[in-house]
Amino acid sequence: MAMLLIVSIVTFAIFFLVPRLAGATPEAFAARYVGRGASMDTIRLVAERLGFYDPVAVQYGRFLKGIVAGTEYDTGAGVEHCPAPCFGYSFITQQPVWPNLMDRSRVTLSLGLGAAVLWLVGGVATGVLSALRRGSFFDRSAMGIALAGVSLPIFFTGMISLSIFSYGLGWTAPGGAWVDVTIDPLQWAYNLLLPWITLALLFAATYARLTRAGMLETMGEDYIRTARAKGLVERGVVVKHGLRAALTPIVTVFGLDFGLLMGGAVLTESTFSLNGLGKYAVDAIKNNDLPAVMGVTLLAALFVVVANLVVDLLYAVVDPRVRLA
Repeated sequence: MAMLLIVSIVTFAIFFLVPRLAGATPEAFAARYVGRGASMDTIRLVAERLGFYDPVAVQYGRFLKGIVAGTEYDTGAGVEHCPAPCFGYSFITQQPVWPNLMDRSRVTLSLGLGAAVLWLVGGVATGVLSALRRGSFFDRSAMGIALAGVSLPIFFTGMISLSIFSYGLGWTAPGGAWVDVTIDPLQWAYNLLLPWITLALLFAATYARLTRAGMLETMGEDYIRTARAKGLVERGVVVKHGLRAALTPIVTVFGLDFGLLMGGAVLTESTFSLNGLGKYAVDAIKNNDLPAVMGVTLLAALFVVVANLVVDLLYAVVDPRVRLA
C-alpha cells in the first residue's frame, strides 16, 4: 500500500504540480474539459466547479478520496456520483475511466497469460536442454535464435508474422480479431495465437539464456555430484535438484516481466490492433487525456506491486533454503 501511495503522489504531481510550477493556470486545466470553442467565462466556471483553484494538496486529497471511496462530480447540469475506484472522467469520451480500464484489461490479460505460458515453458525447456548439451549444435542454434529473438523488435516480427501466416497463408486470424473467452474459447485462442507466439518469442529468448546460465552453474555444485553418487535417476537430479535451484532468478524476472506486461503490451497491441491497456494508453497520450493516462499508470503500478508480492511468496515454494532461513 505504501508503494501504491507513493506512485499515486508522484503520478499526480507529474500531471498537476509540475505543470503548475511551469506556469500552467487552472484555466489551462479546465480548457481540456470544455474544448477549444468555449468562452473564458465558461472555462473559469468549469475550473471552479472541478476545484482547480484549490491548493494542489487539496486536489490530491480529493483525487485519493475518489479512488478509495468514490466522489461527486458537478457537471453543471447536475451532480454525478463516480463510484470507487474513481479515476475521473475521460476528456474525450466523457465516460468514467475505471470501466474502460476494466474492459481493456481483459484483452491485455488474455494476451499476457497466453504469451507467458509459451515463453516460460519454451524458454525454460530450451535453456535446460542447452545446458545439458553444452557446445552441441542444438545449444548453438538455440542460443542463436534466442539472440535473434531479443534483438528483433516486436513490431518487426509482428508485421512479418502477419504478412506470412495471416494474410499470406491464412493460417491465423488477421490483426484486430478479438472474441471474449466467455463467448467462444476456441475462437478466442485462435485469434490470439499469433500475438501469443510473437510476444513469447521476445521473452522466451531471455528466459532460455537465463535458464542455461543458471543450470550450468547449478549442475557443477557439490550437492548435484552427491545426488548422482547416491544413484538417483538423472532426470530427477536435473529437475528436482538442478532446475529447482536455478528457478529463483527466473521467478524474479518473470514476476517483473508479467507485472509490467499487464500494464499494457503497447507494441504488440498496436501491431495486432488489439484494444488493450497499451493501445488505450497510447490513444490517451495522443489526445492528452490526463484522467485516462493517470488511470493506466496507477493500474500498471498495481500490477507490478502484486506481481512482486506473488514472487516473494513463491520463493519459499521454489527454494527450500528460503523457508529454512
